[in-house]
Formats: sequence, C-alpha cells, structure tokens
Amino acid sequence: MGSGVLALHEIKDWNLEAIESIAPYLISRPNAQASQSAGRRPARIEHRTLTRALVACEHSEMPPPLTYASYLDLEKLLTLQKPRSSPPEHDETLFIIIHQTYELWFKQLLHEFEKIKRDFSAGDLFGAVHAFKRVRTIMKVLVAQVDILETMTPSSFSSFRDRLETASGFQSVQFREIEFSLGYKRASTVNYLKPDFPGYDRLNQLLHERSVVDHFYDFLETREAQIPAELKNRDVTQPNGPDERVQKEILRLYKDSPECSILFELMTDFDEGLQEWRYRHIKLVERTIGAKKGTGGSPGVPFLKESLFRSIFHDLWAIRHEM
Repeated sequence: MGSGVLALHEIKDWNLEAIESIAPYLISRPNAQASQSAGRRPARIEHRTLTRALVACEHSEMPPPLTYASYLDLEKLLTLQKPRSSPPEHDETLFIIIHQTYELWFKQLLHEFEKIKRDFSAGDLFGAVHAFKRVRTIMKVLVAQVDILETMTPSSFSSFRDRLETASGFQSVQFREIEFSLGYKRASTVNYLKPDFPGYDRLNQLLHERSVVDHFYDFLETREAQIPAELKNRDVTQPNGPDERVQKEILRLYKDSPECSILFELMTDFDEGLQEWRYRHIKLVERTIGAKKGTGGSPGVPFLKESLFRSIFHDLWAIRHEM
C-alpha cells in the first residue's frame, strides 16, 4: 500500500463483476492499454487510479451486477402467492401456484403462436416444425400438471373455496386468447368482459386478426395448394371450420411432399393434446365439485363439456379415413 499500488489479489471483497465494472475508468491508462493490446489483463492497478475509478462508479450510480435472482425477479415472484384463507389452508398455496404456472405457460403458447403465424406466411416449414414441437411439449406439461392438482381432495378444496368469491378460471383471458389465436372465436366471449377488464383490449384485437389456421392457408399456398378466394377473404371474426377443397390439397401434400407430413402430424399432435387437456380439466372439476356451479357462479362442468373434443385443425382430422 505504501508504494501507492494495489494488487488485484488484495481486493478480497470484490468479485469479478465488480472488478470488471470499473474497467471503463481504467482503460485509458497507458500500461492498461499496453497490456490489453498484448491480450493480457493488467495485473496491478495504481491505488490513486483505483480510488478515482471507485468515486466515478459511485457518482455514476452504476447498477449492481446481474444475478440469477434479479434476472428472474424472484423476490417479487415468490411473494405473489397470497392465500386468502386465515389461517392459510395448506392446499391453497398449491392451488395458487398451479394456476399461476398455467398462466405463464399460456403466455408462452401465445408467444409461440405469433411465431407460427409468421413462419406459415413465410412458408418456413422447418421454423413451423420447430415451433409445433415446442407447443406440443408444453401441452404435455399442462396435462401433467393436472396430476399434481388432483392430489388435492374435494374436502381440501372446500376448505378455502368460499374465499375465491367471484374469481373463476372461466375468467382466464389468456386461455380465451389461445382459443382466438387458434381460430375458435366467439364475439360473445368478448362481450362477456367489461371494457375495463384486464386483457379486454388484447382479446378484442385477436378477434379481428387472422388466426393460426388462416396463416396455415398461406403456408399451403407456398406449396402450390389452391386455396379458395372466399377462405382467404373470409370474416376473420368468425371461427375457422372444415373445407373439403383444403382437405384435398392437404392429402396431395401428404403424398407428394413427405416433409410437409411431419408438420401436419405435429399439428395433429398438438390439437390432440389440447383436447386431452380439456378432458382432464373437466374430470378434475367434476371430481372436485361434482355438479355444483363454478366459483363466482360460472357454468361449471356442463359449460366445459361444450368444448370437449372440439378440434382446431378440422381439415387434418377430416382426411384420416382417406390416408
């Protein structure tokens, strides 16, 4: 210290990020430049230079180094599970975590659907294959999560069910966004929500946008399929449906373009996974509350059964008997 020089190994309380954070303030020194030009990190830093660098860092209000916890915002994330029962019922934490996780996966699915739309319209077969492998796998995870939730008995759920008040899974706007993105659209769903309800604007926007199925027509055209003009110019606020002319083109591609059949089967896998999740969800609700109405007066099991086995890619299912 008396020489006015501080060895790096003497900075015992510093980590690598802290040392590197002052590099911009030291790089102008000739010996630092020489060392860097030779491909070496300066071994020693003059004490007065280090002091100036530390003062500069302090006044510049440099942010702390990024960590695992700060990158994932874990401090906030792990405080979002707030049971309403008092004292907290044991299974309420599980119930909250499972549904928060569902919403996170819904967000990722919506993110992937936007990519799939772009891939389809660009005729990017391999991009679409990759994306459908991912969304198919996510659906498997969503189905598996039902197994965890089914470890909660009806009596366990009843112990905190009344604390849910008007809250209901029926209000999951993101799941309605998934349905709209895939082409299962109902204007009545938007009308059910109040304009100030979180997610109303997103759902209303998706109602007026082309669905994944509409973009699939674009992909088929890049493979020289003849798509009827009325399908390309259809009212996109209406749900997609089967079309025999499209089915003929898909059958041709199954025979003439084996690489397309890989995509078609992945799309069918995803569609089947979505139907499987609907079924598992219905049976979960049925075994938990039986014929009761859902929380907040939602329709419960009878309503959920209306969408059971409703396919998204109608044309892919319609041709099975001809393959």
